[in-house]
Amino acid sequence: MKNQITYSNQHFTASDIEAVKQTLQSGLLPQGLKISEFEEKFAAYVGSRYAIAVSSGTAALHLSALALGVNEDSNVIVSPIAFASVGNCVRYCGGNVYFADIDPETLNLNINAVKDLIDSKPEGFFSGIIAADFSGRPMQLDLLRALAEDNEMWVIEEASHAPGGHFFDINEKKHNCGSGYFAELAVFSFLPENHITTDEGGMITTNNTVLHEKIKMLRSHGVTKDAALMNENHGGWYYEMQELGFNYRMPDILAALGISQLSMADSNMSRRQELALRYHKAFEGSSVITPKPMTKGFHAYFTFIIQAENRKGLYDHLHANQVFAKVHYIPLHLMPYYKNLGFKQGDYPMAEAYYHKCLSLPIYPSLTNKEQEYIIEKVLEFV
Repeated sequence: MKNQITYSNQHFTASDIEAVKQTLQSGLLPQGLKISEFEEKFAAYVGSRYAIAVSSGTAALHLSALALGVNEDSNVIVSPIAFASVGNCVRYCGGNVYFADIDPETLNLNINAVKDLIDSKPEGFFSGIIAADFSGRPMQLDLLRALAEDNEMWVIEEASHAPGGHFFDINEKKHNCGSGYFAELAVFSFLPENHITTDEGGMITTNNTVLHEKIKMLRSHGVTKDAALMNENHGGWYYEMQELGFNYRMPDILAALGISQLSMADSNMSRRQELALRYHKAFEGSSVITPKPMTKGFHAYFTFIIQAENRKGLYDHLHANQVFAKVHYIPLHLMPYYKNLGFKQGDYPMAEAYYHKCLSLPIYPSLTNKEQEYIIEKVLEFV
């Protein structure tokens, strides 16, 4: 096969292009009607009460940390297997990051490791937990929520990999990723490699009215035009900056694209499931380790992560054959910035063992069966 197979390839339809075109022609670009429409439809999709569209997934994390009061006295638990923004949002607010190791089967935060970390510190030491649905596999948030409540901690669900995913709690009740049932806030990213893309952008979902209003204000410079909230009112033109906020708004043209993409979310998810099943079957009986299937719930398969003994060799072999696999992620605690804060090699052995073997194979709706067969052939050829 001569053509390159990229790691991700977001497919845009004629409907996507028409949605953007119509919005450009509407004359209502900055925070126009499409923003509220996208927010309402996304909230309905994940089952939350509110959704707030923002400029990026990182902005979503930063605003969430700010709204929950993260400051220099805050100590927050995160997974070392996450993108940099998950830890950085705490640092932006002056808070302190503490890592807990991963579960080698789910690759999500290990709840027992979180509990051990909490128990190792004085009561009230930790403020909250940022728990990612890594690779699209839902975190068992009901168990984490119980642990958080016992220790008066908040929870942010980093659900960027998992729109459309769900899990069942210990009472067999279904919960969508990002529904806000067990987390004060959930965040999503809409980069081109995500399930739903607006090219750049993010979303925060919540069921908490106070947090919803606070984040909306912080999203737009800390400014309000709501007469009921203002200290003074000089007339219809008047607005007040009540907090130090940011320009974290999403443009209307991106929201229009998001609405169109959201309409295809279910069909695209079905295709991801087909591709994941084909990968699982292809690697049965080989030395390739595939994701442990969920016995209950729904894995959204943002990535299809395999583990192999000679990961670098396999990575180089695939790239030499025009298959551009990636690695998710380099452990955060091994980044120079976090090493300078005192973290070191050996601190989180499960995360480090995973990193040395992991490789993310292409899995996206427009990937053809023929392309996938070629990827599988090249993996098995090497191992």
